[in-house]
Amino acid sequence: MTTIGDRDFIQAPAELANQFADDAVLQAWLKGHVPAEVLREIQPGLEALGARAVGEMLDMAADAEAHPPVLVSYDAWGQRVDRIQVARGWKELHRVAAEEGIVATAYERRHGPWSRLHQFVRIYLYNPSSAICTCPMAMTDGAARVLELHADADLKQRWLPHLLSRDPQHFWTSGQWMTERSGGSDVSGTATVALLENGAYRLHGDKWFTSATTSELALTLARDEALDADGKLSMFGLELRDPQGRLNNIRVNRLKDKLGTRALPTAELTLTGTPAVRIGTPGHGVRNIATVLNITRAYNAVCAVSYMRRGLALAQDYAGKRQAFGKLLREQPLHMETLSDLHAEFTGALHLVLQLGVLLGRDETGAAGGDDRALLRLLTPVAKLFTAKQAIACVSEVLECFGGQGYMEDTGLPALLRDCQVLSIWEGTTNVLSLDVLRVIEKPEALEALAADMQRQLAVLQRPDLAVLRVSIQRALKEILAWPRSAAASGADALETGARRFAFSIARTYTAVLLATAAQNRQISSEVLQRWCRTPLCQL
Repeated sequence: MTTIGDRDFIQAPAELANQFADDAVLQAWLKGHVPAEVLREIQPGLEALGARAVGEMLDMAADAEAHPPVLVSYDAWGQRVDRIQVARGWKELHRVAAEEGIVATAYERRHGPWSRLHQFVRIYLYNPSSAICTCPMAMTDGAARVLELHADADLKQRWLPHLLSRDPQHFWTSGQWMTERSGGSDVSGTATVALLENGAYRLHGDKWFTSATTSELALTLARDEALDADGKLSMFGLELRDPQGRLNNIRVNRLKDKLGTRALPTAELTLTGTPAVRIGTPGHGVRNIATVLNITRAYNAVCAVSYMRRGLALAQDYAGKRQAFGKLLREQPLHMETLSDLHAEFTGALHLVLQLGVLLGRDETGAAGGDDRALLRLLTPVAKLFTAKQAIACVSEVLECFGGQGYMEDTGLPALLRDCQVLSIWEGTTNVLSLDVLRVIEKPEALEALAADMQRQLAVLQRPDLAVLRVSIQRALKEILAWPRSAAASGADALETGARRFAFSIARTYTAVLLATAAQNRQISSEVLQRWCRTPLCQL
């Protein structure tokens, strides 16, 4: 018989605490790795952002999700305007990104090689409450790095201050337009052409996916007809609008109707003589724009881990509020076993991504040695492909932790899963990046650097309770190092067929040694490492 109390029951929802102060794994990692004086300087700002992420930013993100972009092709009088209207919340999230230095922190370099790591933590706190406003921030960051490395002095002076500004009125974002109808990651079929007209380049062609379409700048590839009859690909930069705010010979054909990232405007464009500036080495556009991809792939990995953290924070809070079968979820062993496994996956992913931030910071400030650079080149695609898959699996499990409510749109939980799904596609799919890993190891220094770093960490593992796991990690490393030669002996197809398993094996094994070092130093419990190692480290 149902009682009045049962009929009146209202389930308390999951709530979020300060996303910096409440994150014990992040706190322990920072304390164990970042110099004390640097941590003292950056911690107050991180705590403020952690509070902002569960305060005003949630309202901004909700508004952005509720009011997706709309394309207005014509004004009331029939004039073609191609104006993309975005939500108030989306604009405010851009403002927050500028104020919080989501891009600028890495380039101000106030903390030397730790500046990029500091920025990674800011992205990690900002992203889950940003309606994936991190997408234009990633491409803006990539554009800033391209300009820093490849642009002439005039172009740097013209664009970099905007991209790195903390003033929302002065801050610009940049798009990255590579994809055409012929394909995504394979840019060899690029049909857009760059024609020299009166001493200046103008671009003609179609772009199939253009995120950050409301940005002020964009980088793109085009066939450079000034070089030869075949038109080798060069990289170009362009301003989307003229001084009057009109699009610079750009036609917006339509907005994409996507599974997720609904607040983010993604469009199909036609360039009809768009003014552009060639950047970098002529005819080496793919190599030049790879600078952008290195940055955006790192953002992708940070965002993946941030979604894992957000999902777990919600699920853990809910476990202390939801009763089933007469007990709270946190009192039920099987439920807590599930959360513990998810926590271990998140902990490993966070350690991998933060290590990537350390290596990138060293590289950008001239503090990296040859092994650091080789390891960074290897771990960038590995971290991106691996954490993307982890995030999708983790957030899907989190939804299940909420039962039917996890499937309800008004809880906000389905949006987490929809937005995660794109992370295995953006900036190269899992297979594309696995093949990239094979290209990286063509140079022997990549695996040599991996082995040297892992052996250095394994050498200091002295705790008896870690001995068995130490042996498991060493065995997996040995198999990873031997596989390329044995696979190659079976033919090129064997290498390519096993590329995904090889990349995942590197990810799980390298992360295992990071966790082992953390366990040795009492930064995490040995149980987390043991859970991580329950899944075979090497899958070859």
